Amino acid sequence: MFPVLLFYIFSLAIIASALMVIFSKQPINSVLFLIFSFINAAGIFLLAGAEFLALIMVIVYVGAVAVLFLFVIMMLDFNPDTIKKEVGKHLYVGLFIGFILFLEIILMMYSPELFSYEYQIVGNTVKTSLTNTEILGNLIYTEYFLQFQISGFILLVAMIGAIVLTLRHRDYVRRQIVSDQVARDPKLSIELVDIKLKIRK
Repeated sequence: MFPVLLFYIFSLAIIASALMVIFSKQPINSVLFLIFSFINAAGIFLLAGAEFLALIMVIVYVGAVAVLFLFVIMMLDFNPDTIKKEVGKHLYVGLFIGFILFLEIILMMYSPELFSYEYQIVGNTVKTSLTNTEILGNLIYTEYFLQFQISGFILLVAMIGAIVLTLRHRDYVRRQIVSDQVARDPKLSIELVDIKLKIRK
């Protein structure tokens, strides 16, 4: 009874924090609520017996990704009025996509026969002496090795695309030209000046 109660508490906290991420006026508050939702998701993983995934959720998502979001938001100057205008432009498209995703989740929960039997793992118990980390490692690097490598390649392409999109040439920024610095004559670069000191009496 107590694990079920904790599950509902964590679930409600995740839903509430996710809504606050969307409807919060300040971007920093949105990131803080996102961190709170990640921590509650880690609690659900602990209840399910997946302590490795819980630690990954806290270390990677909370300790790295969310903190990176927080630093970026604190460094950039966001205008809430501009954000509202941009959200208003794509509001209906976002609502439509959200409705489709919500419908897919409902279908997966109440009509599992529509999907492949490979993903119907709810209620199945695997009896083994291996830990969760060993089981995940065996699955990722044996049966799902190709999918794992493809996902890593997709993340690499996304990282390169983000760098290309944000890399802009600014004329007012002084850039360092290493070849010109190496080719300079030291005699022309350094000037020795003999400073004569005047001693006041």
